[in-house]
Amino acid sequence: MACSSASDGSSDGSGGTGGGASSSSSSSAQTTSAGEGSGVSSTTSGASSTTATSGSGGGASSSSSSSAGGAGGASSSSSSAAEGTSGSGGSPDTGFQPCPATGACKILPLGDSITFGLGFDGGYRVELFHLATQDGHEVTFTGTQQANGPAMVDGKPFPRNHEGISGETIQQIANRIPTPGLREMPHIVLLHAGTNDMYREPNGADARLGALIDELIAEAPDALIVVSNIIPFPSGANAVSTYNAKIPALVEARASKGAHVVFVDQFKDFPTSELGDGVHPNKAGYARMAGRWYDAISDYLR
Repeated sequence: MACSSASDGSSDGSGGTGGGASSSSSSSAQTTSAGEGSGVSSTTSGASSTTATSGSGGGASSSSSSSAGGAGGASSSSSSAAEGTSGSGGSPDTGFQPCPATGACKILPLGDSITFGLGFDGGYRVELFHLATQDGHEVTFTGTQQANGPAMVDGKPFPRNHEGISGETIQQIANRIPTPGLREMPHIVLLHAGTNDMYREPNGADARLGALIDELIAEAPDALIVVSNIIPFPSGANAVSTYNAKIPALVEARASKGAHVVFVDQFKDFPTSELGDGVHPNKAGYARMAGRWYDAISDYLR
């Protein structure tokens, strides 16, 4: 059973005895060696209300080893798990600019323990920060949960904030929108949610996700909302397949009405060898996730 304490003093979370994205907020899962293969990121651009699919790629780049990640002063800790990155999977509408012309673009990582980074301290946020900064973009992360991740990445202070709550279902995540999740209004939201629903109550998960997306659109209308399907959860494979299949249409329905929402495929070609404990990614898996997030948002960064 998992329970994580929110930084605002509330107790979040929990539960269940299944193998969902719960567990405690300690980075105890052991990482494994990287798998191979790069993914395809299918993106629906809310700005232009069109759908496009990128070419091959979508994995994470960079070249440091995939040994177990620790806390503290890791530098540009990125994994050699996947080869290269693909394009962004769709061109943004140049009329929509969620990030400010000057200053850091605020990114809210929103989800459960996979967003928290269980299994590798800082999760996908470490490699995402590396990818953005190496391309000259100024980004930071927002959120109210327990700060984690290395102190420095690429010689720069790493923004350790996030809104990843161990054990949380889609509804529990939604209960934190707008408060406290949007306490600091983000320019971009990265949403990966539903793993815990797959073993607790998969029925209706897509409807709950749609409601959460609607809440984010209403509360942060000027932000880019990036919605992914969930990464593999082998013990709930059938439920994951059913749930993931419905997400692109959820996103497209809202994008077609002018909402700034895009879809990212985090599931495709994600090898189980990059799940350190069968649920949470290892360092290589988190780097793969980062590459796909980055493909989706890079054209929107200043």
